[in-house]
Amino acid sequence: MKKISILLVALTMFSCKNTDKSNLDEARQTTIDSMELVIAKQKVIDSMNSVKPQKEVVIVNQTTAQPATQVERKKMSSTAKGALIGAGVGAATGAIVSKKKGEGAIIGGLAGAGVGAGTGAIIDSKKKKE
Repeated sequence: MKKISILLVALTMFSCKNTDKSNLDEARQTTIDSMELVIAKQKVIDSMNSVKPQKEVVIVNQTTAQPATQVERKKMSSTAKGALIGAGVGAATGAIVSKKKGEGAIIGGLAGAGVGAGTGAIIDSKKKKE
C-alpha cells in the first residue's frame, strides 16, 4: 500500500510539472504577442504624431468699424400698463374672493384689465395735453 501511495504522489508531481511547462510556454507566448500588439499600436501613434497639420494664416483687410445704430424701443403706453397691472391684480383678487377659484380668476382678470385700461387711457390723455 505504501508503494502505491508513493507511486501516486510521484506521478502527480511529475504530471504537474509537465503541465506547468506547457502553461508556462503558452503564458510566455501570450505575453510576447500582447507586447507586439502594444509596439504596433505605439508605432501607429508615433507616425500620426509626426505628421502634424500645417496652420493657415488668413489676413483680412480691416476697415474702421462703424458705430452700431441702436434701435429705440417703443415705450409701453399707460393704457397697456394699466391693463396688464389691472388684469394681474383682478385675477388674484378674483381667485381669492371667489369659491370657484378658476372662474373667479377669469372674471377678476377681465374686470381688472378693463378698469386698468380705462385708468391708463385717462393718464395718456393727460400726458398728451401737457
